[in-house]
Amino acid sequence: MSAEPRSRPSDSVDPPDAGTAVAAAADDGFLRSGRASVVDRVLYALFARHASDRRHDADRKRYRGTALDAGFETYLSRVYGLSWVACVVVAGPALLVATSVTPSLLAAVDALLGDGASLPPTARSRGVTAAGIAAVTGLLAKRAAVRLGGVHLRWLTATRRTDIERTLPGAVRYLELLASGSDGPRAMIAKTAASDAYGGTATSLQKALNAARLAGSLDEGLRRVARDTPSRELLAPFLLKFRKHAATGDAALASYLRTESRMLAHRQDRARKRARRFLELLTELFVAVLVLPALLVIAATALTVVTPEFLPPVDTPVGVVPTRAVVLYGAVAFLVALGLAGAVAVGTLRPPNQRASYDRPGRVRAVLASVGRNPTSAAVVVTPVAVCLAAWLAVAGYTLVNVALLAYATFAVPVGVVAGRRTRIDDAKDRELADFIHAVSGHVAHGRPFPDAVEAVAREADLGVLDGDVAALAFALRSTTATGAIGAAGPTPRSASAADAGETTDVRAAAVDRFVDRVGTPLAEETLGLVTGALNAGSDADAVFETLRIEVGQLYSEQRALRSSMHPYVAVGWAAAALVIGVVAVVNTQVIDAARLAELAAATDLVTESETVHPDLERFRLYVVTQATVLASGWFAGTASRGRYAALLHSGVLVALCYAAFTLGGLL
Repeated sequence: MSAEPRSRPSDSVDPPDAGTAVAAAADDGFLRSGRASVVDRVLYALFARHASDRRHDADRKRYRGTALDAGFETYLSRVYGLSWVACVVVAGPALLVATSVTPSLLAAVDALLGDGASLPPTARSRGVTAAGIAAVTGLLAKRAAVRLGGVHLRWLTATRRTDIERTLPGAVRYLELLASGSDGPRAMIAKTAASDAYGGTATSLQKALNAARLAGSLDEGLRRVARDTPSRELLAPFLLKFRKHAATGDAALASYLRTESRMLAHRQDRARKRARRFLELLTELFVAVLVLPALLVIAATALTVVTPEFLPPVDTPVGVVPTRAVVLYGAVAFLVALGLAGAVAVGTLRPPNQRASYDRPGRVRAVLASVGRNPTSAAVVVTPVAVCLAAWLAVAGYTLVNVALLAYATFAVPVGVVAGRRTRIDDAKDRELADFIHAVSGHVAHGRPFPDAVEAVAREADLGVLDGDVAALAFALRSTTATGAIGAAGPTPRSASAADAGETTDVRAAAVDRFVDRVGTPLAEETLGLVTGALNAGSDADAVFETLRIEVGQLYSEQRALRSSMHPYVAVGWAAAALVIGVVAVVNTQVIDAARLAELAAATDLVTESETVHPDLERFRLYVVTQATVLASGWFAGTASRGRYAALLHSGVLVALCYAAFTLGGLL
């Protein structure tokens, strides 16, 4: 951060009545607008009074850190309405259960109190007791629902804080470039807020602009956002310092942004290193927790085959349930949940600019045309095929487990393959994009305008997959320059020249935006947005492209370094799956075999009830556990490799390989 001591955000906080008045005004505006439904109006009339209770003071503070459209009173009214719904939903079944258990409960109380104070077991006493139990249960559910509303606000605040802290370094670098131009602080913040690449930081800056319009002062808008933001350690001090240096002068603001940008870059690098160390611990924990349940089930199955008394059946209200089946399928559910949790955790640690996301085309023809390069289009096309295969397998007599697994593999593998192909194309685009920006930066450094530099690079350089996109960008920029030149030829009034310059600037920005859309990678979206905004602000072109060259080089290097560091975790996931498959294969061939069990029963006293053992059933149960382990391993390995689409590919391939190994080996 800055070398100066940071001001505490709490040093400049509005009085409570001012905050309450602002929140009430927001609620009133929301209810008067067309966005509020009739249900919202009714709930507001019934429950808005609870917003003034002291027990909701902490919720009100958390709410200020969220970006919800409705006001706090409206949100709390919805929570209370849902709490009464939860009360009714829970109280009904609780009344039925209480009615059935009340006679035995009253009998137990009567025995406890003794003959001198016995309770008359009348129908009225039973009804009152059951109603009391149901009422208490419903009120507890209501209370829990209200508490969950506060927990939801806490979760929203934490999520938004993480998003702000992730995007703030990039936003500050952009502000640093804009500070070298002619834009004032308000225009700088407006341009940063208009960029989607800066996520939560852009949203906070837009809130500051909205508050500034209401208060008539940018200083007041920044102060309010600094007061309400959930990022108390980063964004709030930054906004307060931005206010201070903006009031001092342009030179002081530019110097502060330069220092702050460097400090935030160092902090972001330390955060990446901490995330990498945490990922190592997470991997070790995941492998231990993943393999141990599978090995435990295998050991329990082998022991119960040898000694059936080890896990005797359990009598339950629905009948006799084999303990081995309960343990086994409980382990299956646990393994699947563990795989999902591990994949989500690894995906969270991956930087958002390296998480692939694709939009599905709106028209059917566009979906079919992009099926080979867009995973979402491939998913639309492959889903009916997987469903039809599942129906055919079910009719053919396959077990329900294999029907689900084979249908999943049929869906996951093609979608994952398309995603892998798209990833390789995007990697090539990012590599050529770095070369393109480096070449343009060199031309700009020699005094060429941006359009001429792009045209020279398009004519001279070989950019592979980006050749067509760069040529289109050069043509669009050349057309913009020609239009500006035509408009400037001849005596033109000053106002008309300004209008032509503004139109040329807008067309140039639109050309760059179209280029970013055609490239379609997070790296392009995060870097090329610096160009038009900074140039339009009058920033020095050489400084802009030099900063852009450093930025894209750093981001591309980080991208490659992260992918290289993820390779061991991919290997760990596959090794865990291979280990479990091998162990289960050995158990199925060496332990669970009818002939071997008969020989063991005749030679020793270990197998006491060999006729009760069903090898085929035991082998199938172990196969189910193995497939659950393989599925979880594939999710973990794929998410570590490239993200959720790679998780589909890895898990689908592992499931198919496991099925093939068990089928060809005669283990099913």
